[in-house]
Amino acid sequence: MKKVSSTDLPPEAQATLQQIQSGGNFPYPQDGSVFKNLEKKLPIKPQNYYLEYTVETPGSANRGQRRLIVGQGGEIYYTDDHYNGFQEVIIAS
Repeated sequence: MKKVSSTDLPPEAQATLQQIQSGGNFPYPQDGSVFKNLEKKLPIKPQNYYLEYTVETPGSANRGQRRLIVGQGGEIYYTDDHYNGFQEVIIAS
């Protein structure tokens, strides 16, 4: 799986990442809900292991296709095509 530095994510994804890290207020009720990994494109883990968060898409009339997925072990994945492909996010220090 490709890796991407958190500093190379789109600004909206960086903002969502900051919200996640601070436990912030999320704009959509689905944010923080369980991501079931039905496509099995992420490592297989127990149910309820992954949570998903919306990444704003400028100009989109709905939630758009971009998400951050966070695992209980601290791993973070980014998708910009609604779960068709993922990049592992490496937090830049």
